[in-house]
Amino acid sequence: MVFLRSILCASLLHAPLSYAHMAMTDPEPWDSPRATNAAVRDYDIKSPLQGDGSNFPCQGVQEAASAPVSANYTAGETYNMMLEGSANHGGGSCQLALSYDEGETFKVIKSVVGGCPARGEATYNFTIPKKAPSGKALFAWTWINHSGNREFYMNCAAVRIRGDDNASSGNSSSLCGLPNLYVAGISSINSCRSTEGVDIVYPNPGDDVEYNGDATASSP
Repeated sequence: MVFLRSILCASLLHAPLSYAHMAMTDPEPWDSPRATNAAVRDYDIKSPLQGDGSNFPCQGVQEAASAPVSANYTAGETYNMMLEGSANHGGGSCQLALSYDEGETFKVIKSVVGGCPARGEATYNFTIPKKAPSGKALFAWTWINHSGNREFYMNCAAVRIRGDDNASSGNSSSLCGLPNLYVAGISSINSCRSTEGVDIVYPNPGDDVEYNGDATASSP
């Protein structure tokens, strides 16, 4: 009985690591506890990144070359991505981005301002840019929460894109016109900080922008 109680206590201690906050479930990160072929399972996948940037980007696991592909996309086509979790901290703002260089640079393909993510299961559509080159890439979801501690969340998945035949395979230069990922609260990257109770309105959100609630392009 004592042994069983110890197991139950240990399970409860680890439960918040798996179920707190939010995480991307589709495309599925290769280090997700749910991934069937994960070499390493990250039970803190729903936790924010370290403020010092020690696990930026992608919680420190951004080597897409050796990661199993969890989704296949075609340039110019529209798809859905999914988030899941119980603590959405009042929503906030999110971005979706692609990287062809192992996380050195991320180009934003969609911004969601306000109300992101919704609590529970949330689905957002996105379009792979028509000029996206063929090759393996990192698909990233980032989130700056509305309420609570000032945090920056990021999950990444390895995806394969069938892209523009005129673009060099795996060469992200064809996406150079897209904005760079907005990062806040990571001291090794920049000094940007978000304000609690305010949804971030990205200074350069790109062409594909979704506004929720009272958020607009002119919001502070």
